[in-house]
Amino acid sequence: MRRVTLAAVLGTAALLATPFAAQAAPGGSAHTDSYGTKAVYAPEQNSRSYQQAPAGFTPVFTENVSRHGSRSASDSSDGDLILALWNKAEAEGQLTAKGREFGPKTQALEAAMSTIGYGNLSARGKAEIQATATRMEKRLPTLFASIAKNKEPIDVVSSGQGRAVDSANLYGAALVETDPDLTSLIGTTRTDKDLLYFHKAAGGAAYRDYIANDQRLATTLTSITDQPKTHRAARDVLRKLFRPAFVDRITAGEFASIGTDVEAATAVYNLYAIAPAMSEESPGGKGWGMDRYISARDADWFGYLSDAEDFYEKGPGFADSDITYRMAGVLLDDFFKKAEAKRDGTSDLGAELRFTHAEEIIPLAALMGLPGSTKAATVEQPYTYAGNPWRGAAVAPLGSNIQWDVYRKGNTYLVRMLYNEKETAFKAGCRPVSKGSKFYDLNELERCFGRTTSDG
Repeated sequence: MRRVTLAAVLGTAALLATPFAAQAAPGGSAHTDSYGTKAVYAPEQNSRSYQQAPAGFTPVFTENVSRHGSRSASDSSDGDLILALWNKAEAEGQLTAKGREFGPKTQALEAAMSTIGYGNLSARGKAEIQATATRMEKRLPTLFASIAKNKEPIDVVSSGQGRAVDSANLYGAALVETDPDLTSLIGTTRTDKDLLYFHKAAGGAAYRDYIANDQRLATTLTSITDQPKTHRAARDVLRKLFRPAFVDRITAGEFASIGTDVEAATAVYNLYAIAPAMSEESPGGKGWGMDRYISARDADWFGYLSDAEDFYEKGPGFADSDITYRMAGVLLDDFFKKAEAKRDGTSDLGAELRFTHAEEIIPLAALMGLPGSTKAATVEQPYTYAGNPWRGAAVAPLGSNIQWDVYRKGNTYLVRMLYNEKETAFKAGCRPVSKGSKFYDLNELERCFGRTTSDG
């Protein structure tokens, strides 16, 4: 495996200095929720505060699933839309002072994203993934020492999409950098689309039909988005860039072939949301300052609209349906199978490392009943920030991850779960080994999740 150093990836350790979630988005505001699932990653707990395993238990296996790290935008559509309007306004002398600086800055951001490739990991994303791997190894030093000593393989699998493959390879490189004895044990990253890209695989057929054809979904999202507050927020955003008369023309539909007022404001918001992920590509690595062009209030509103779409299309969704997350069962099943195989002596793996996307992390969080993903919505009471704790920035930020550590004492196996590196209780109804403990008997988890040993 080609070794990649952290210095080569980032060139600075400043990004990694903050050890837990107090880290703010560089070049952005403190309104983390407003970034939705484009929020950059920070571990949510200092490892020094983790619980100790019960006496006599030692780690024998670890497994995770991780979203890829911070990346560039999927394509240039947002920049293309708003710059087309910007060019018209510039030609007519209809830009505000902020608007005049917005165009060149957006062009520079788009150029930076084009340079690394749309949808590819940014320098920050590469550093996030490698730092996460390094922290995993430091949390479990005896496990990785045992893996190296006993020559236990480390299986690495991804969705097959470029940014997930790159994340997988960088993660493995970071493990090797910390302990070169692992070099020969980390397998070549393999692809399993059914497991880690299930929303586009055969198992997601019913889900895709729901997204394309469910009238209740379409009606609900339209009612949330197309309300007076959205149009007011859109005008607020556009007035930062364009003179009032030009904003009036956008709102009246004069430039409908380019975009509506809401589409134009959404494009500005999307550039704001992706900018922190591209912070290291900014001039001097100081951030793009895109929060100058959208107020915190308006960013929060458009962040809510983005979260509403993800909530209904990937998350808890409607209370009377599990269509958005049922398909994640294949991934939860794989977690159990790998842990059970270790217990049953049918696997010699030391670790199972999986790399995927928000479209998999979000439904898995709902299926598992992870914090913030347990409350669905009804038609009568739709999703709102005030009425529901679900936030894309918390559930599935860039680089988000779920990890199970398996501990053994004799014939007893315990599991501890970390969610974005925070010790996290399993869903309601699962009993830990003692009150307040984050450790659960594997047999208890099988009972709690409706499995039997024969399922493994």
